[in-house]
Amino acid sequence: MSLKQNLHNLKEKYKGTKMAPAFNAIHTFLYLPNEVTHGGTHIKAADDLKRTMNIVIMALIPCLLFGMFNAGYQHYAAIDGSLRTDVLANFFTWDNLWIGIIKVLPLVIVSYAVGLIVEFIFAVIKGHEVEEGYLVTGMLVPLIVPVDTPLWMLSVAVVFGVVIGKEVFGGTGMNILNPALTIRAFLFFAYPTWMSGDKVWVHDAVNRVGTPDAISGETILGSYAQNQEVIYSNWDKFMGFIPGSVGETSTLLILLGAAFLIFTKVGSWRIIVSTFIGAAVMGLIFNQIVAADVITESSKFYGLMNTVWYEHLMIGGLAFGAVYMATDPVTASQTNKGKWIYGFLIGFISIMIRVFNPAYPEGVFLAILLMNVFAPTIDHYVVQGNVKKRLKRTKVKTA
Repeated sequence: MSLKQNLHNLKEKYKGTKMAPAFNAIHTFLYLPNEVTHGGTHIKAADDLKRTMNIVIMALIPCLLFGMFNAGYQHYAAIDGSLRTDVLANFFTWDNLWIGIIKVLPLVIVSYAVGLIVEFIFAVIKGHEVEEGYLVTGMLVPLIVPVDTPLWMLSVAVVFGVVIGKEVFGGTGMNILNPALTIRAFLFFAYPTWMSGDKVWVHDAVNRVGTPDAISGETILGSYAQNQEVIYSNWDKFMGFIPGSVGETSTLLILLGAAFLIFTKVGSWRIIVSTFIGAAVMGLIFNQIVAADVITESSKFYGLMNTVWYEHLMIGGLAFGAVYMATDPVTASQTNKGKWIYGFLIGFISIMIRVFNPAYPEGVFLAILLMNVFAPTIDHYVVQGNVKKRLKRTKVKTA
């Protein structure tokens, strides 16, 4: 008897019981859902929630693989700085990948295991089907944390994010905050020393203090915030050969992922483009402030204010947040005009937080969470504005 038939038999056996959602989830994960729509007018399309989630995961896989190589590369480059003289020759090596396997894969496994256990528990208790929404969240979480994040800490954060960020609102499609960013916010506020500083972004950096030829594991944002010289070229920043969270460093791969999401109509190009525009505008404003000598080099804000506007688009988590977080269809604005406003404000506020929070110069996740809360309000006023315009046209025609 085939595995599919065995699962089908288990579904029939436990149909109507509390364990039914668990068996249905396993069956749906492995195969297409058996359910079809009945009666009424409905839209017929080839996509469903599972297929949509899988498309996002496919767009994230290159970032994951690159992040695994980068974890090893940053580890060995911190020991021997000469490896940075020929990045391409020293990046895609088995030694680098092995570091990524032993450090990044456990983060992925724990993220999925803990998150899905919580999902199964809530499905059994509440008697609803296990939703596919966590398929993407489980992949996003390991990509937005430092490589040495303790697994127990990640587990606690995942439980908090799934329960508080999603389940208390009713599950997938009902949450007002992005669950992955809720998890990241919990880690930042509960364990700040593990989420910031110059030793968290490179594997085993804490144990190599004073190592000959070793460099700091500080991110570029941290170096700019302290008005320090940055050793990385724009090529390194764009390609991703820099310290940072696991999957956030390669702007090139993130943009390729964005093109894939836009092509498949899963991601909103309006939100992505407007986020970059908002960040560029805020960056240009700060550049003009520096050019006008409004602040001096001694100011703690000078380093990031003086950062060229287009560099802001390549460093930190801005690109990753714009493509994979801000475009979350559940928590983002739904109207076309609202998407432009929503994305622009995310980019604008992100750069503002970067500059005015030098202790932790990364404001993307805070900006997106803030705009998650205001997304319904933006849509409300966009709709009301359209209603008023139509009423005015109606009055003109009847006059």
